[in-house]
Amino acid sequence: MKAKYDKIGIDYDLTRKADPYLTERMLYHLQPTVEGVYLDIGCGSGNYTHEFQKTKFQYIGIDPSITMLEKAKKRNTTIDWRIGTAEKTSLNTESIDGITAFLTIHHWPNITKGIIELANTLKKEGHLVIFTSTPKQMKQYWLCHYFPKMLADSISQMPSLASITNAFENTGIELLATETYCIQPDLQDHFLYCGKHTPEVYFNTQIRNGISSFSALANKEEVAQGLTNLRKDIDSGGIHQVMKSYENDLGDYVFIVGKKNI
Repeated sequence: MKAKYDKIGIDYDLTRKADPYLTERMLYHLQPTVEGVYLDIGCGSGNYTHEFQKTKFQYIGIDPSITMLEKAKKRNTTIDWRIGTAEKTSLNTESIDGITAFLTIHHWPNITKGIIELANTLKKEGHLVIFTSTPKQMKQYWLCHYFPKMLADSISQMPSLASITNAFENTGIELLATETYCIQPDLQDHFLYCGKHTPEVYFNTQIRNGISSFSALANKEEVAQGLTNLRKDIDSGGIHQVMKSYENDLGDYVFIVGKKNI
C-alpha cells in the first residue's frame, strides 16, 4: 500500500477533495467532543483529517505513505501526522476517543489485526467509523460493464460487511449502525464510482490517476478499450441502458459504525 500511494500521492490532491456531506456524516457518527483526541487511520494526504480538525477537534493522522503525509503536513501543521498502519499505530492503549477510517480498510493487509489494534487504542465508549464499499455493492457498479477485470480485482480486495462486523465482535466492538450512501451529482471527492451519474469524468486522466483501481490495478489495454466503448455509448445514448441495467437499492458505499464496550 505504501508504494501504491507514494505513486498516487503525486497529484492526489488535484481530484480528491473532502466532500462536505461525507465529512458531516463521518462526524455525526463519530460524535466527537472538543476534549477528545481522535485518530484518522489511513489519512492519506489529510483531506478529511483537515476538515475534521477545522471543527476544533484534536486529530492524529496516520498513514504508511511518506508522500501522502508530506502533503498533509503542508496543508495543516497543527495536526499530529505519523507514519503507521492500522495493524501498527504505535499509539498507547486506550489513548484515543474515536477513530475514522475513510476508504482505507480495503488496503489493510489483515482486517482482524487492524481492528484489534484500533480497538486497543480506543477508549471505552469510543466510536469507530468506517466508510467503505462492499463487494455486493461494487458488483452493481456500471463500471463493471466497461472495465470487468479492473472491477473484479477491486472487488476481490474489498472486505465484506460480514467480515468487518465479525472482526468487531471478536474485539469487543458493538455494531451500532450501518448507513448506505448513494453517489450524489455534486460529490466533490473523485473516488472510484464518482462518475456514476457523470461518466464523462472518467476521461479525465487526473481523476483516473487519483483512483487506485485505475492507477494501480488496471492494465492500460483494458482501460483504453473500456474508455473507447464508454465513449461510443455516451455518443449513441447507449450508456443510459447500461446504467439502468445496474440500478439497485443496495447503495454505493456504506458507513459502518461501532462502539467499544470493554
